[in-house]
Amino acid sequence: MRAPDGCALVLASASPRRADLVRQIGLTPARTDPAEIDESPRRSERPRVYAERMAGQKAQAVAVRHTGCWVLAADTVVACGLRILPKAEAEREARQCLELLSGRRHRVIGGIALVAPDGSIRTRVVETRVEMKRLEQREIAAYLASGQWHGKAGGYAIQGLAAAYITLVNGSYSNVVGLPLAETYGLLTGVGFRHAGD
Repeated sequence: MRAPDGCALVLASASPRRADLVRQIGLTPARTDPAEIDESPRRSERPRVYAERMAGQKAQAVAVRHTGCWVLAADTVVACGLRILPKAEAEREARQCLELLSGRRHRVIGGIALVAPDGSIRTRVVETRVEMKRLEQREIAAYLASGQWHGKAGGYAIQGLAAAYITLVNGSYSNVVGLPLAETYGLLTGVGFRHAGD
């Protein structure tokens, strides 16, 4: 895909999996630039509101550094009820997430945002329902030992070993990986992006 009017596209993310997903729909950003903003949820903030706010703030923070460009950002939130689970940075956090999700359904909410060269912003929120089987302690221990939980929302990555624990995905699978592709494609084409051969 190419940017309209010759403007470059910047991906506001340091996530390799998100960059791979963008390339999967035929788009190669001119550059990647992580926003590095405070991602703390506000008090009593709902998961959908938080996901949309984070995507928007990431896009706007990076757009300031790349005037005249299109900036695409995303945020993935794992929610159990109204509880926003952390992006696990410590094994203890990952264990708590896995024990909470074990045998339950939860939601993966993806916020996406696109800032245009004129500073206008468009956002989308996508929700996928996911069910995890009841985990045995040995399975939790094995997953923690893999290290695949590190930095992942909800303490797991569906594209890795955790796929063995997922019994249901209702909605966008790519959203659970890190970027809802159909909705991202719609957002981009809505502002004039086309495949290079179009």
